[in-house]
Amino acid sequence: MITERIARKLVQRIAMSYLGTFYTWGGDDPSGFDCSGLVIECLKSVGMLPRSGDWTAAGLSKRFVSVIEPKSGDLVFWVSRVGTRVIHVEIYIGSGLSIGASGGGSKTKTIANAVKQNAFIKIRPVASRGGEVLYCNPYLKEV
Repeated sequence: MITERIARKLVQRIAMSYLGTFYTWGGDDPSGFDCSGLVIECLKSVGMLPRSGDWTAAGLSKRFVSVIEPKSGDLVFWVSRVGTRVIHVEIYIGSGLSIGASGGGSKTKTIANAVKQNAFIKIRPVASRGGEVLYCNPYLKEV
């Protein structure tokens, strides 16, 4: 088993290797990722997730311990405006920034759609998306 410090660095390095990859709704491999698909790929790569489970953004948010002060490699979840449903997930990389597959939605199923919508894996400020956020540490024992 790798240490938490090494796992955090690896998760970020893996996510960075996919910068510029197009967003694809339901995508979970290097040909295209959606938000949870990218996070799952990174966490599975370091042994933090088993092969099966509820891998939606909402399912992932229930799996891990929430934290108030995020560290690089933690997960950041966005909650719907009514505050009851998790709608997006990215990987926190520090200094108020996250990396994730964003810009698309349920109709983003082709590269042409992704190009038109500017939907791909990118780094951006957490605050740029707006709304309520929840941070979770996927390296601690699950809830």
